[in-house]
Amino acid sequence: MVRPREFDEERALDAAMRLFWEKGYEATSLSDLTSAMGIQRPSVYAAFGDKKQLFEASLRKYTKFHASQVYNKLHNKPSVREAFRSFFNGLVEEEYREEGPSHGCFCINTMVELAPHDDKFAILTREHQMYLAAVFQEELERGIQSGELSGHLNAKTMAQTLVVSLIGITVMMKSRPERSFIDHSVEAILEELR
Repeated sequence: MVRPREFDEERALDAAMRLFWEKGYEATSLSDLTSAMGIQRPSVYAAFGDKKQLFEASLRKYTKFHASQVYNKLHNKPSVREAFRSFFNGLVEEEYREEGPSHGCFCINTMVELAPHDDKFAILTREHQMYLAAVFQEELERGIQSGELSGHLNAKTMAQTLVVSLIGITVMMKSRPERSFIDHSVEAILEELR
Protein backbone atom coordinates (compact mmCIF):
# COMPACT_ATOMS: atom_id res chain seq x y z
CA MET A 1 0.00 0.00 0.00
CA VAL A 2 1.34 3.43 -0.99
CA ARG A 3 1.62 5.92 1.86
CA PRO A 4 -0.01 9.30 1.26
CA ARG A 5 2.33 12.26 0.97
CA GLU A 6 2.95 14.02 4.25
CA PHE A 7 3.57 17.42 2.66
CA ASP A 8 1.84 19.82 0.30
CA GLU A 9 3.41 19.22 -3.13
CA GLU A 10 2.30 22.58 -4.53
CA ARG A 11 3.75 24.47 -1.59
CA ALA A 12 7.00 22.50 -1.85
CA LEU A 13 7.18 23.12 -5.61
CA ASP A 14 6.51 26.82 -5.04
CA ALA A 15 9.42 26.97 -2.56
CA ALA A 16 11.69 25.20 -5.06
CA MET A 17 10.61 27.58 -7.82
CA ARG A 18 11.42 30.65 -5.72
CA LEU A 19 14.84 29.24 -4.80
CA PHE A 20 15.76 28.28 -8.37
CA TRP A 21 14.52 31.69 -9.53
CA GLU A 22 16.74 33.43 -6.99
CA LYS A 23 19.90 31.32 -7.33
CA GLY A 24 19.67 29.54 -10.69
CA TYR A 25 20.09 25.85 -11.41
CA GLU A 26 23.81 25.36 -10.82
CA ALA A 27 24.07 27.41 -7.62
CA THR A 28 21.12 25.64 -5.95
CA SER A 29 22.15 22.52 -4.06
CA LEU A 30 19.89 19.66 -3.08
CA SER A 31 20.47 20.66 0.55
CA ASP A 32 19.24 24.18 -0.28
CA LEU A 33 16.15 22.66 -1.87
CA THR A 34 15.28 20.27 0.95
CA SER A 35 15.69 23.08 3.45
CA ALA A 36 13.51 25.52 1.48
CA MET A 37 10.90 22.88 0.66
CA GLY A 38 10.80 21.50 4.20
CA ILE A 39 11.12 17.89 3.05
CA GLN A 40 13.79 15.19 2.97
CA ARG A 41 15.70 13.99 -0.10
CA PRO A 42 13.72 10.74 -0.52
CA SER A 43 10.50 12.79 -0.63
CA VAL A 44 11.98 15.13 -3.25
CA TYR A 45 12.96 12.19 -5.44
CA ALA A 46 9.63 10.40 -4.92
CA ALA A 47 7.52 13.47 -5.71
CA PHE A 48 9.57 15.30 -8.33
CA GLY A 49 12.43 13.09 -9.54
CA ASP A 50 15.99 14.39 -9.67
CA LYS A 51 17.14 18.01 -9.41
CA LYS A 52 16.77 18.66 -13.14
CA GLN A 53 13.22 17.28 -13.16
CA LEU A 54 12.38 19.46 -10.15
CA PHE A 55 13.85 22.46 -11.97
CA GLU A 56 11.74 21.67 -15.05
CA ALA A 57 8.58 21.40 -12.93
CA SER A 58 9.47 24.71 -11.27
CA LEU A 59 10.04 26.40 -14.62
CA ARG A 60 6.76 25.07 -16.01
CA LYS A 61 4.94 26.37 -12.92
CA TYR A 62 6.56 29.78 -13.38
CA THR A 63 5.86 30.07 -17.13
CA LYS A 64 2.21 29.15 -16.60
CA PHE A 65 1.90 31.83 -13.92
CA HIS A 66 3.88 34.41 -15.92
CA ALA A 67 1.88 33.78 -19.11
CA SER A 68 -1.45 34.33 -17.36
CA GLN A 69 -0.08 37.43 -15.63
CA VAL A 70 1.07 38.98 -18.92
CA TYR A 71 -2.22 38.11 -20.63
CA ASN A 72 -4.28 39.66 -17.84
CA LYS A 73 -2.17 42.83 -17.68
CA LEU A 74 -2.60 43.46 -21.40
CA HIS A 75 -6.25 42.49 -21.75
CA ASN A 76 -7.53 44.55 -18.81
CA LYS A 77 -7.10 47.90 -20.56
CA PRO A 78 -9.43 49.32 -23.23
CA SER A 79 -6.55 51.08 -25.02
CA VAL A 80 -3.91 48.87 -26.63
CA ARG A 81 -1.28 51.59 -26.43
CA GLU A 82 -2.09 52.16 -22.78
CA ALA A 83 -1.97 48.41 -22.14
CA PHE A 84 1.59 48.17 -23.49
CA ARG A 85 2.66 51.41 -21.78
CA SER A 86 1.30 50.16 -18.46
CA PHE A 87 2.89 46.74 -19.00
CA PHE A 88 6.41 48.00 -19.76
CA ASN A 89 6.34 50.84 -17.23
CA GLY A 90 5.01 48.44 -14.59
CA LEU A 91 7.86 46.04 -15.31
CA VAL A 92 10.44 48.79 -14.81
CA GLU A 93 8.70 50.25 -11.75
CA GLU A 94 8.51 46.85 -10.06
CA GLU A 95 12.23 46.23 -10.55
CA TYR A 96 13.25 49.63 -9.15
CA ARG A 97 10.88 49.27 -6.21
CA GLU A 98 12.39 45.93 -5.12
CA GLU A 99 15.09 45.93 -2.47
CA GLY A 100 18.28 43.94 -3.02
CA PRO A 101 19.40 42.28 -6.22
CA SER A 102 16.98 41.81 -9.10
CA HIS A 103 16.03 38.21 -9.77
CA GLY A 104 14.64 39.14 -13.17
CA CYS A 105 12.47 36.62 -14.99
CA PHE A 106 12.96 32.95 -14.13
CA CYS A 107 12.40 31.93 -17.75
CA ILE A 108 14.92 34.46 -19.09
CA ASN A 109 17.42 33.44 -16.43
CA THR A 110 17.00 29.83 -17.61
CA MET A 111 17.41 30.92 -21.22
CA VAL A 112 20.78 32.43 -20.30
CA GLU A 113 21.99 29.73 -17.89
CA LEU A 114 20.78 26.42 -19.35
CA ALA A 115 19.33 26.85 -22.85
CA PRO A 116 22.70 27.25 -24.62
CA HIS A 117 23.73 23.70 -23.67
CA ASP A 118 20.47 21.89 -22.85
CA ASP A 119 17.99 21.29 -25.67
CA LYS A 120 15.05 20.67 -23.36
CA PHE A 121 15.41 24.06 -21.69
CA ALA A 122 16.09 25.76 -25.03
CA ILE A 123 12.74 24.42 -26.23
CA LEU A 124 10.87 25.29 -23.02
CA THR A 125 12.13 28.87 -22.95
CA ARG A 126 11.50 29.28 -26.69
CA GLU A 127 7.92 28.04 -26.24
CA HIS A 128 7.35 30.72 -23.62
CA GLN A 129 8.79 33.39 -25.93
CA MET A 130 6.45 32.24 -28.70
CA TYR A 131 3.48 32.31 -26.34
CA LEU A 132 4.28 35.88 -25.32
CA ALA A 133 4.67 36.86 -28.97
CA ALA A 134 1.23 35.38 -29.70
CA VAL A 135 -0.33 37.32 -26.79
CA PHE A 136 1.35 40.54 -27.94
CA GLN A 137 0.26 39.93 -31.55
CA GLU A 138 -3.35 39.34 -30.50
CA GLU A 139 -3.32 42.61 -28.57
CA LEU A 140 -1.78 44.52 -31.49
CA GLU A 141 -4.35 43.07 -33.89
CA ARG A 142 -7.09 44.27 -31.54
CA GLY A 143 -5.61 47.76 -31.80
CA ILE A 144 -5.43 47.59 -35.60
CA GLN A 145 -9.05 46.40 -35.84
CA SER A 146 -10.27 49.17 -33.55
CA GLY A 147 -8.37 51.80 -35.53
CA GLU A 148 -6.19 52.75 -32.56
CA LEU A 149 -3.10 51.44 -34.35
CA SER A 150 -2.14 51.91 -37.98
CA GLY A 151 -3.39 49.33 -40.43
CA HIS A 152 0.13 49.31 -41.88
CA LEU A 153 1.59 47.91 -38.66
CA ASN A 154 2.86 44.35 -39.06
CA ALA A 155 1.43 42.87 -35.85
CA LYS A 156 3.52 39.69 -35.97
CA THR A 157 6.84 41.48 -36.48
CA MET A 158 6.03 44.12 -33.87
CA ALA A 159 4.98 41.42 -31.37
CA GLN A 160 8.30 39.65 -31.85
CA THR A 161 10.13 42.97 -31.46
CA LEU A 162 8.28 43.62 -28.20
CA VAL A 163 9.29 40.17 -26.88
CA VAL A 164 12.95 40.90 -27.73
CA SER A 165 12.57 44.29 -26.00
CA LEU A 166 11.01 42.67 -22.94
CA ILE A 167 13.88 40.19 -22.68
CA GLY A 168 16.50 42.89 -23.18
CA ILE A 169 14.99 45.19 -20.56
CA THR A 170 14.63 42.36 -18.07
CA VAL A 171 18.27 41.32 -18.48
CA MET A 172 19.48 44.94 -18.29
CA MET A 173 17.51 45.51 -15.09
CA LYS A 174 19.65 42.92 -13.31
CA SER A 175 22.54 45.42 -13.34
CA ARG A 176 20.36 48.30 -12.09
CA PRO A 177 21.20 50.82 -14.83
CA GLU A 178 20.33 54.50 -14.51
CA ARG A 179 16.55 54.81 -14.46
CA SER A 180 16.59 57.33 -17.33
CA PHE A 181 18.45 54.81 -19.54
CA ILE A 182 15.61 52.32 -19.21
CA ASP A 183 12.81 54.91 -19.29
CA HIS A 184 14.10 56.39 -22.56
CA SER A 185 14.40 52.92 -24.06
CA VAL A 186 10.82 52.05 -23.10
CA GLU A 187 9.62 55.32 -24.62
CA ALA A 188 11.43 54.51 -27.88
CA ILE A 189 9.86 51.04 -27.96
CA LEU A 190 6.38 52.42 -27.33
CA GLU A 191 6.87 55.14 -29.94
CA GLU A 192 6.65 52.37 -32.54
CA LEU A 193 2.99 51.91 -31.58
CA ARG A 194 2.03 55.50 -32.46
